Amino acid sequence: MTRQTVIRFSILLFLAAGVAIAGDEWKSGIHWAEPKVIEPGANGSPPSDAIVLFDGKDLSQWEGGDAWIVKDGYAEVHKRDIRTKKRFGDYQLHLEFATPAEVKGEGQGRGNSGVYLADRYEVQILDSFGNKTYFDGQCGSIYKQTPPMVNACRKPGDWQTYDILFTAPRFHPDGLVERPGYVTLFHNGVCALNHFELLGSTAYDKPPSYEKHPEKMPILLQNHGNPLRFRNIWVRELTPPSATKS
Repeated sequence: MTRQTVIRFSILLFLAAGVAIAGDEWKSGIHWAEPKVIEPGANGSPPSDAIVLFDGKDLSQWEGGDAWIVKDGYAEVHKRDIRTKKRFGDYQLHLEFATPAEVKGEGQGRGNSGVYLADRYEVQILDSFGNKTYFDGQCGSIYKQTPPMVNACRKPGDWQTYDILFTAPRFHPDGLVERPGYVTLFHNGVCALNHFELLGSTAYDKPPSYEKHPEKMPILLQNHGNPLRFRNIWVRELTPPSATKS
């Protein structure tokens, strides 16, 4: 055995002894509740704990849903905006949409709709496949607040997916913001927004600002005069893990 080998072996023995002397495994003292077991779903089907907002048959979960056209497993935008009857706070939202296969118009007039989180924070839906407009108004943007990190649009007529994580803002009793809202967006499986901090409500004609509202609010799908189609819409309410500390 060479001198270098002896030295290396001695160092390893020293380190091993140090680990043993260090004592028991470190524990946080936090006693976590067991996470609920769910079925995750397959091939785009909802997880077992999801609330299905549209299953291709009717829009009974939506105020104004009777104005839209439901056929062949999808709902087509018609006449008005629609809002969920149920209100939600923090959630994971999945929806699928298709802009019109027949291209008409340009810019904001081409395949325009939107999904409004808490009835006021718009994630823009637009045909941005080879269609230039202002970047904080293209598909995947938070309207007039930030562009998406990438343009992940499919061609007109193809089905696309939005998977959105929304953290609702919290307000002090006097109306001041205690914690802003946050949005993460996966567009067709690609992260387009990463925990973006909302600057306030989205509007066409004024800068963003916060106004106090309940933690739980409806989800809105916009009618912007273009016949977009939606299908497979579901939401999961998000509850942080629970724990006690000794």
